[in-house]
Amino acid sequence: MFAFNLFMRRGWGEFSFVVLSRLVSSLKEAESLSGEQDLGFLQTLLESKELNALVNVHSKVAKIGKDDRVAPLLSSSMQVALEVLEQLAPRCHISPLCKEVFHLLQTPHLQSLLCAHDSIAKKDFYPHLPEIPMEVDEDEETIKIVQLVKNNEALGATIKTDDETGKIVIARVMHGGAADRSGLIHVGDEVIEVNGINVEGKTPGDVLQILQNSEGTITFKLVPSDGKAGQRESKVRVRAHFDYDPDCDPYIPCKEAGQAFQRGDILHIVSQDDAFWWQARKEGDRNSRAGLIPSRNLQERRIIHERKQIESNSESKKGSCASICSTPPGSPNPNSCRGPKTKKIMYDVAENDDFDREMIATYEEVAKLYPRPGIFRPIILIGAPGVGRNELKRRLAARDPEKYRTPVPYTTRPIRTGEVPGREYIFIPRDKMEADIQAGKFIEHGEYKGHLYGTSAESVRSIVNVGCVCILSPHYQAIKALRTPQLKPFIIHVKPPAFEQLKASREAAHARSTFDETNSRGFTDEELMDMVKSAERINFLYGHFFDDEIENSDLGKAFERLVQLAQKSECEPLWAPATWVQ
Repeated sequence: MFAFNLFMRRGWGEFSFVVLSRLVSSLKEAESLSGEQDLGFLQTLLESKELNALVNVHSKVAKIGKDDRVAPLLSSSMQVALEVLEQLAPRCHISPLCKEVFHLLQTPHLQSLLCAHDSIAKKDFYPHLPEIPMEVDEDEETIKIVQLVKNNEALGATIKTDDETGKIVIARVMHGGAADRSGLIHVGDEVIEVNGINVEGKTPGDVLQILQNSEGTITFKLVPSDGKAGQRESKVRVRAHFDYDPDCDPYIPCKEAGQAFQRGDILHIVSQDDAFWWQARKEGDRNSRAGLIPSRNLQERRIIHERKQIESNSESKKGSCASICSTPPGSPNPNSCRGPKTKKIMYDVAENDDFDREMIATYEEVAKLYPRPGIFRPIILIGAPGVGRNELKRRLAARDPEKYRTPVPYTTRPIRTGEVPGREYIFIPRDKMEADIQAGKFIEHGEYKGHLYGTSAESVRSIVNVGCVCILSPHYQAIKALRTPQLKPFIIHVKPPAFEQLKASREAAHARSTFDETNSRGFTDEELMDMVKSAERINFLYGHFFDDEIENSDLGKAFERLVQLAQKSECEPLWAPATWVQ
């Protein structure tokens, strides 16, 4: 078996068919002596046509680089292609040539070819075998001396007291920080001295004080850990569903190491090694040090704990007004005697485990979703009743009727004078619609004045399949059914301005109330205030699912913004749930 061991240690780059034939001959001789069946199996494997073909390909690939005529110019062609896609995306609607190149660079065959090219250029095809361990005297302890120059930048590492030994050890090394860039400080390293001061018996706080009082070069004396030295950055990107400020977090291990962010920010999670504290940087900040953020598990536990406290406080205050913290903004007051609005429709949507899990809003893994040739993302307009969604939808459809279309809703109510079946509504019997609802054929449905209304999933798919942009303005509860990998919608929140500006804009435009079907009149102050509160509640519950927003203080400007966002969804690669891209 010496020949086989030699072959494995020398690597495929120096392997030849001569060595392969010698190895087969050695196996035949060994089999005749020992009669082991495993050797026979190995011989059959080495003589197989498939393995010989792979050896032939590998031998030719291994020669690349030795011949200047075929030496690769770079090993990041896939990254270059992605950068080209970023540059081409805004120009696709201007130049047919750009559009053709944009779609060509997205084809799976070309991308696979570029990935194969990069792997060969980096010589990733060589086997990676563990190093042969060296015999070390167990009584001898290895010590390493590390010197770092202190400047305005933080060290980029945290320390802790080991639970078993009580010694000071490196708890984490922040990706991109000074300690990480040095390549000399690793998680698990034991700290012996800092600037000549022995830290035995000291606390992490004592060591931190030594570092803060040090100037210029800082010298560490460390005992290397037994773990792996290298840290590989994760490629996970997430969209934050909440705001975070490390300065206001009393539980973060080190406030200086924290990474602040706001809801909607895209974060690059570079390490998830710690169950409670991830390392992350904002997307695009490639040269910055990663910071600590609460992990998904930790944040979910915090939210659950806060909800339990709110429920406990509400339970202890029975009979009095509900706490403002116990309900989302805009929620109805349980003590109010005012009846429901006329146009309120309760929607019944199917269960969705993925959606329900994300109701505890923490992070959502995302990836870049590139435009698909001939297939446009549906545009979903979500907003409070009366905010102007339907008017914006009507104007966009009228701007280009061949491109922008809205599905015709279904209803069980009788047809009225002047209505044409299939134009305003598709009229069907109640028992038929109820059966279709049970069969899951409606993405949203509800009952109003004893009649059912709804939008069928097939009507939305048919608009998308013919290469048109489907525009919807459903009730906000319909997000649950619409935000799926099949539809991949672009969701826009149409929100009102502040109350005073909202009132002034509606009076200036002589806007008619949408809450009164019998009388043509303006909005009352109560209706306008309900609109603002409803928008706040929608944003509180579903704001993390919106791709963008439009403030409808001026209908003309709001429509211009809608046109811009529609073009953006058609031409630009945008962040979307990772499950939509896979």
